[in-house]
Amino acid sequence: MRLDGKIALITGAARGQGAAAARRFVEEGARVMITDVLDDQGKELAAELGPEFNAAYCHLDVSNEDEWAEAVAFTISTFGDITVLVNNAGILHFSALADTTLADYQRVVGINQVGTFLGMRAVVESMTRAGGGSIVNVSSVEGLGGMPYLVAYTASKFAIRGMTKVAAMELGQHGIRVNSVHPGAINTPMVGEALGRPVDITPIGKKVALRRVGQPDDVANVVLFLASDDSAYCTGAEFTVDGGATATHALS
Repeated sequence: MRLDGKIALITGAARGQGAAAARRFVEEGARVMITDVLDDQGKELAAELGPEFNAAYCHLDVSNEDEWAEAVAFTISTFGDITVLVNNAGILHFSALADTTLADYQRVVGINQVGTFLGMRAVVESMTRAGGGSIVNVSSVEGLGGMPYLVAYTASKFAIRGMTKVAAMELGQHGIRVNSVHPGAINTPMVGEALGRPVDITPIGKKVALRRVGQPDDVANVVLFLASDDSAYCTGAEFTVDGGATATHALS
């Protein structure tokens, strides 16, 4: 039980990567607060995992400062002080730079970037009181290199990468580790929702070294490692889960 005794809050956990992480966490002994804006799906997942696994659900819009305070307080009152935070919630928006509206840019940044900042800040007191913990910030391969038509998303994911390093330097003295995870093409609904239609991303897998797209569990297993004491000497680091996408460059 690699997370025995851990108390985790996971954002965007109603489905996809977040739900996969929630399942892996409870399997490994953690008590998990599932948070999302998709209330029905979040409640269903908490019910699926069951009270015997100590899983619960709380509504959380990560761009809302007050809702962060409420979610942290609810987690503490339900389970105790938080020792793991997974900032997983995020949205995607495709548009050319010249066509990107300020409203769309700010919407992406508000959820992806500001949400991560608010989450890290919100758990510092609780984690410090607990004697330490682990913060896992989900960035992207777009936090390591740019991609056309993703100016807002790329900006937000680069920001997460930088904030992770600042937080690691500041919080290490409190026993709090902070790392970023950088998924590549993962089979979740995010791309289809951003484009407004179902999209088969499996052909993308042919472009990477492992010749397949990633699955939510591929990311969840790395997040699990970073949440556990197996990664006790890892902080301020970047962990790619991309099938080898960033092992090469555009001229290959």
